[in-house]
Amino acid sequence: MQQALSRRERMRGFNQKFIVEVRQLPASTRRSLYIWAAALAITGLVFFLILLIDVLQHQTSALDAPFAAWLAKSHSPTLTSVMIWLAIIFGPVVLPIVVLIVIVAWSFFARHLWRPLLLAGGMLTGLIIVQIVTRLVGRARPPVDQMLFGTDTTFSFPSGHVLGAADFLLLLAYLVFSRRGTPRIAALAYCVALVLIAVASVSRIYLGYHWPTDALASLSLSLVILGAVIAIDTHRTTRVRG
Repeated sequence: MQQALSRRERMRGFNQKFIVEVRQLPASTRRSLYIWAAALAITGLVFFLILLIDVLQHQTSALDAPFAAWLAKSHSPTLTSVMIWLAIIFGPVVLPIVVLIVIVAWSFFARHLWRPLLLAGGMLTGLIIVQIVTRLVGRARPPVDQMLFGTDTTFSFPSGHVLGAADFLLLLAYLVFSRRGTPRIAALAYCVALVLIAVASVSRIYLGYHWPTDALASLSLSLVILGAVIAIDTHRTTRVRG
């Protein structure tokens, strides 16, 4: 009898994981979330299309050479070492491990799976998009002799490193702090995320693997994904407070 009850409780706890926790919000707050979601998605898409058209027409944008040249002048052994470590942290080995640990741990400890699943879905969406777009655009990376951490002959636009970092940091900031009810802390979290995204972007440009427009395109796509996640989350988890 006790074993049957215990089994039933475990099943109830497992089923509880898949229940979406509903938030009661004022109509104005819910409407604001949809507006923010649309604004982020539209802004990101417009900027991405502008960058894409520029790259398709010129391959090397007018935005690229001056910034890349300025970074090249600041090369030093110490700074190069720092940038290499940043590239490793935000790279295709360390960052996916960090993302996986966060999603698995969050799924295990959270009462509901909705938010960790949204994070996983957003990350997977970014990965699929970058694989498709890089092959369709086929933009060459900067010259091999400018690369400071080995040779990479894959396509350049947009940056998978930057898109992965941007998706993870922005989605995590939203999914964690959207439930806290403290706008100042949420704004601080977004600011920290943007600073880290900028650091990841600069490291890729400094090391000679990407053009500045590659990083800007990745951030633009990440804004589209963030807007989509906010809209989906708002539709699924919020109800107007009666």
